[in-house]
Amino acid sequence: MTSKNHAPPSTPALIRTGEKTSHRSWAEPIIENLIRFAGISVIIIIALIFFFLLKEGLPTYQTVSLGQVLSDRWYPIEDQYGFLSLLVGSFIVTLGAVIISVPLGLITAIYLGEIAPQWQREILKPFIEILAGIPSIVLGFFGWIALAPTIQKLGAPSGLTAFTGSIILAYMSLPTIISITEDALYAVPREYRDGSLAIGATQWQTIWLVIVPAARSGIVIAIMLGIGRAIGETMAVMLVTGNAANLPRLGPGIFFQPVRTMTATIAAEMGEVAQGSTHYHVL
Repeated sequence: MTSKNHAPPSTPALIRTGEKTSHRSWAEPIIENLIRFAGISVIIIIALIFFFLLKEGLPTYQTVSLGQVLSDRWYPIEDQYGFLSLLVGSFIVTLGAVIISVPLGLITAIYLGEIAPQWQREILKPFIEILAGIPSIVLGFFGWIALAPTIQKLGAPSGLTAFTGSIILAYMSLPTIISITEDALYAVPREYRDGSLAIGATQWQTIWLVIVPAARSGIVIAIMLGIGRAIGETMAVMLVTGNAANLPRLGPGIFFQPVRTMTATIAAEMGEVAQGSTHYHVL
């Protein structure tokens, strides 16, 4: 005789279970195929973009030699298309942004994730994420009106310098670095913290020797995305770096000279060139 506690499931329950299993069996392949299609589509789109860039850029070498392209003289009116000065300018501005944003972003993320009380985290985290939505042209205008005169008062020959662009780009990269790094720290299991504290480690030792190494992959992704934001920025950089297509002089003041980046050059000149011209293919 079967007791109530061990009664077999009724037929409707079995039918319902079978319906759920059947539902999963036909829904999961559809979802998997949609995800696969989306992933393949992204790869194809990126490949087509690279193909288009190669198709439009390679004709450059039919009229311009490789030595001319690698020179430091960018003056399209005289058919001089050396982009070395643009490459160096982009590198200097991006390097300055990385030097400023990466340490500041990591320290801020560690404070939010490990030290700040809950009420501060609930206020600061959404505020930082909102900062990522500020248009770059607004930040560029702010840098041009407020930041550039301040830098000039500090002794720079001009306020429109690579350092000004680095500060603006660092500010634009910070929300990405802080948000993703804080999420990576939050994903570290609580047992790691408790175990480290249980064996006598201090809070700072736990943070730097346990939590940060455990979240290393997420932190690297945050830094890469932040650098990507800095490299690809156009309008803000075009407003505050001086747009001087000259090779900066090496020395302590290299960050305080006007420069021009590659993205700013494309934005400034692409609308004025004739499609199919040498200038167009170089850009």
